[in-house]
Amino acid sequence: MLPPNESEIAEARARLASLRDALANVLFGQDELLDAVIVGLVARGHLLLEGLPGLGKTELVKGLSKALGLDAKRIQFTPDLLPGDITGNPLLQEVDGTRRFVFQPGPIFANIVLADEINRASPKTQSALLEAMQERRTTVMGESHALPDPFFVLATQNPIELEGTYPLPEAQLDRFLFKLDVRRADAPTLARIVLNREMGVEPKVDAVLDADTFRSITALARRIHMPEVVAAYIARIVDATHTGDATVRFGASPRAALALASAAKARALYAGRLNASFEDVRALAPLVLRHRVILDYTAKLEGLTGDAVVAAILEKTPAGPASTPQSLAAAKIG
Repeated sequence: MLPPNESEIAEARARLASLRDALANVLFGQDELLDAVIVGLVARGHLLLEGLPGLGKTELVKGLSKALGLDAKRIQFTPDLLPGDITGNPLLQEVDGTRRFVFQPGPIFANIVLADEINRASPKTQSALLEAMQERRTTVMGESHALPDPFFVLATQNPIELEGTYPLPEAQLDRFLFKLDVRRADAPTLARIVLNREMGVEPKVDAVLDADTFRSITALARRIHMPEVVAAYIARIVDATHTGDATVRFGASPRAALALASAAKARALYAGRLNASFEDVRALAPLVLRHRVILDYTAKLEGLTGDAVVAAILEKTPAGPASTPQSLAAAKIG
């Protein structure tokens, strides 16, 4: 696979900058969040947005679909939602004089699927997304159906402490490239919202990219160079999540290392660079790993979070050439 040239990088960066400008007109005062969303999509990853209701998560996803010119569908997760309500169901129909089951696609057959309040549905229904998120296909009654390309799941999640929420299965969490925290707006941002928004009126968003252009940008991101020393740094960080300490039940999987590498390449492209760097890895490691570090219940009682574990790992894991076994062991927390 040939590395990209500077003109390809510059063109892609300009297109992504126009996408960011379009999204900035939808969600005010959330610059870091917008950058992370764009990087995550360029890396072809699914995103989990966590925050209280009313912070603009749903509007962001709807604006994104308009700006990219992609087909989007919304699934409102509720306790009574069934797996077939997501994937679709076979219905008995008369075809050529005979009655047979014909598959009717569900709302998952879209380029962007907004899984709204995903943790309000039961784990069985949440698991209906697993195959789709990993394989980009879904199987119903033994028959597989390919999903559109590109395909992204952008899920919104209420904090788990709220009534009527279920924790997402660990296997499903591992399919999300990033977990992003959506924070409340400050007073100046609220004033801007009041002056520029009306209740019940969606902001106007023009399409700045199309599906083919976006696919070409994601393909370009995969061609960004990953230096061996940066790959080794990713490996050391992910390995260090297996702390051996009782507070951490499970560390990150090999999928996390691949996710961090893809995200680092996408961030390099977004910044207009030809290769991924240590800076990219350090900036994205909390987003990739915070939901993949599974803590023991005693750690949660003590207030320890995945972010705190990742921050400690980054502090103790030096960037640079591969470390010796002794220094690698020292980089683990515990």
